[in-house]
Amino acid sequence: MKKPISNLTYSISATTRKPRAGEIDGRDYFFFETGVFESAIAQGEFLEWALVYDNYYGTPKQYVFDCLEKGQDILLEIDIQGALKTKRLVPDGVFVFVMPPSFEEIRQRLLRRGKDTCEEVERRLQSYEEEMSCIGEYEYVIINDDVNIAAEALRAIIIGERCKVKRIQSRGC
Repeated sequence: MKKPISNLTYSISATTRKPRAGEIDGRDYFFFETGVFESAIAQGEFLEWALVYDNYYGTPKQYVFDCLEKGQDILLEIDIQGALKTKRLVPDGVFVFVMPPSFEEIRQRLLRRGKDTCEEVERRLQSYEEEMSCIGEYEYVIINDDVNIAAEALRAIIIGERCKVKRIQSRGC
């Protein structure tokens, strides 16, 4: 078993969708009422946000900056819209596109997880081609065919990025 990567935090996103069974506010998501979320948007409190499948999703800016201030790298799991917005605000971020091995595989995964209605699955599948066309906006791509291999690829990217001279010099070394 590999040693966990130190100083790496997984970002918690905010959303207006209702919690699913077993989800806990502040652990899985920060769950907001729509009006509260819209107020936070107006006040510039999100690093990125989007209206996706009739619900708002966003990354609380202060949460991310607090983690970075503590010397932690932070992993954001965001859609393409969010990644492009974040890239404009955080140009030295590292952007990794995680993709399924095929269209049919993503369809099967969505159906197997059983969390979405048939209509929601179809909406997600309709955006597949558009999302695949955005790969060039990222520095890395990982094909998520085998979860262990994909995780190891992400681990290698993080370690490699931490070894870049510009990152070491920015820490005053």
